[in-house]
Parts: sequence; structure tokens; C-alpha cells
Amino acid sequence: MLSQNIIVEPIRCIPTFQKRFEIVERKGLGHPDTICDLVMNEISIELSKLYIKETGSVQHHNMDKALLVAGQSEIKYGGGKITKPMKFILGDRATFEINGQKLPIENFAVDTARIWFEKNLRFVKEEHVNYQVEIGTTSKELQSVFNKPETFASNDTSALVGYAPLTPTENAILQIEKFINSKEFKNEFPESGEDVKIMGFRNNNYLDITAAIAFVDSYIDSSKKYTMKKQEMIQSINEYQKGKNDFEIHTSINCLDDDTKGIDGQYLTVLGTSAENADSGQVGRGNMPNGLISPSRPVGAEATAGKNPVSHIGKIYNILSFQLADEIIHQLNSLDEVFVLMYNVIGNAVNKPKAIIVQPITKNNNELEKTEKNKINEIVEKKFEKLDDLCNDLILGKIPIM
Repeated sequence: MLSQNIIVEPIRCIPTFQKRFEIVERKGLGHPDTICDLVMNEISIELSKLYIKETGSVQHHNMDKALLVAGQSEIKYGGGKITKPMKFILGDRATFEINGQKLPIENFAVDTARIWFEKNLRFVKEEHVNYQVEIGTTSKELQSVFNKPETFASNDTSALVGYAPLTPTENAILQIEKFINSKEFKNEFPESGEDVKIMGFRNNNYLDITAAIAFVDSYIDSSKKYTMKKQEMIQSINEYQKGKNDFEIHTSINCLDDDTKGIDGQYLTVLGTSAENADSGQVGRGNMPNGLISPSRPVGAEATAGKNPVSHIGKIYNILSFQLADEIIHQLNSLDEVFVLMYNVIGNAVNKPKAIIVQPITKNNNELEKTEKNKINEIVEKKFEKLDDLCNDLILGKIPIM
């Protein structure tokens, strides 16, 4: 039973959606940080499947260290070229051998990364990315966590945080990026690359939206066309937003642009990602499990991407804390907002965290009833009873990490 470790602590404060100011960010599919997160997580998923196939269970690994080093390109109206490929440095640790059986971890990781690029970024080809594999052999102490899979011990000491519900601002930013990277938008604007970042700043009911969209130079034949397409995109985004919220919205795209400088003053790329020339990427600098970066909210101490799906609380609790917050907010109509903090120490059982702190904000800051506290405890208990199901879904890649 977890009851002694579940702490329900109602807090009296203004819920996020009622505050005057709010800042929300989302990094899209082709952003260098997002690329690192999603590729390394895909490697962990496929590696877990490989371990199960070859050894019967997931073995120790953490694929949560990576650096995507920007390459170099020469942009040109009508289509430029890549002059230096990107370099993807893959880390961290894995189990290379089980009972004398050696596994081709390095080749497996690179092949998985190549397939991800092929499936997700339209213009990035095999010759555009070089790989440097820095995956070392896991330590014997950490490998010992897997000696008794029925009682996995935590791989780390950490604290993770989730919250719910999303505010209207958060929903707007999330949906705008998804719209820009949708097939519908790409069909209308094929010159829009996958590297998209959306920042929203809300001041009362006014929402200022700044979008960075990497244009693909092969679709742009002049400075005039670039400017025209940018204005058309702004109009499309504003039309998409109509009727979805009550905000007064102002949208800008590529705010560093200076049309007086021609091609040197426009956000053009060859491949649709800034990683080809302007910006490197790193695991852990991207979105939280709910797909957003919200400075107005509390944040945990770990990235989700690439961590072991059965022993690393940095992945498991990151996902679980947001799931718990969602369930609590949907089952208790008396709440405006809820935060869930989860804490455990290395070596302690994953299914027995040291503390689960639930901080509900009630509507009008009313008192939280005893029956409501009991309901929260019940939700948490039931969720941990099904922890194996969550881990299995993470192994199979059924749960998005952002």
C-alpha cells in the first residue's frame, strides 16, 4: 500500500489560466532539440524490443545523452546545397552482452536513427547526417537492478512533476504547431520545413504568438515570394485559430527577417531544419511529456527521452505524474488545477516511491472535502497497481513522450 507515502496538500493560489501573464513554448518535429529527444527515445524503444527478443526481458540501458551538431549549407533561391553534413553523437550506456551473447548495439542505434530521419523529415537523406557512437557498457552495479525484474529498483534519485489541465494558452500553442506540421499545411505550403518553434505570450486576453518556421529554399525563387508565402502562412494560422478560443491574437513569423537584405535576411534552409547550419540540438532541452515548455508551471528534474522504460523514474514518473494529474482533474469536478510531484531514491522499488505529493487548487479556493482526498488516494493507488501496463506501453512506444 502507498497510502502512507501519498500526501494531499491543497494549495490556495490563483490557477494558471486566471493569472494575468502566461508564457508557453513548443518545439516542433524538426527542431534540433526535438530531433535528439525523439531519435534517442526511438532507439530506447527498439533496443528494449531487441533485448526482449534476444534475452527475454529489457536489459539495462539509458539512451538519454545525445548532441546533434549543426552542419553547414549554402542556401539559394530555387535550391541550395549541403556543404557539411550534420553530426549526430549518440550516447550513453547499454548492455552489450548477456550470458556470453554479444549484441550489435552500435549498428542497431545508427540504423534506428537513420530510419527515424527517413520517416519524419522530408528532405533529410542518409548523406546529410554522420554518426558518432559513444554508447558505453553499462556498469555492473546498474545492471544488478535487472537481476530481479519483478521488483525493479529505481535507476536514479530524482523528483518529477506533472500538472493538469492544459490552459487555453497551452492548448492554442500545442495545436498551432501540430497544424503547421500537419499534412494539410504541408500540402498547402510545401516550403514550410518541419523545424517549427512556437512561443506564446498571454497578457490577460491578448495572445502574442511568435512562430519560427524554417523555409525550404527549393520552393522559394525570390525574396518577394518568401515574403508573400510568409504572409499567407500567417493568414492560414489566424484562420485556423478562429472560433477555437476567445483570445485577441497577433501572429508573427520569423521575426529576425529583414527583407532589405534579400536572401541573407530570410530564414531559408535546404532541408527544412536549422540543424543543417544554424543550430545544434541536445536531449532534454525540448518539450515536457505534455508536449509543451511552460515557464509558468513547475517542472521536474529529468528529461523523459531515451531513459530505460522499466527502471528509470526519470521516464516513468515523468509520464505517470502527468497521467495522474489528468485523471484527478477529470474525476474531481471541484478542482481548477492540480500538481503531482513524485520522488524516489536510487535502489528503492520503482512501484514504491518515497513520496507522491498531490497539490490540488479547488475552485474559489474552497476546502477540499475528506471524500475528495480519499478519491485522490484511490486514483493514485490504482495507477500504481497498473504500473506494469504503463511500462509495457513505454517499451512498445505506445505513449508519446512529448
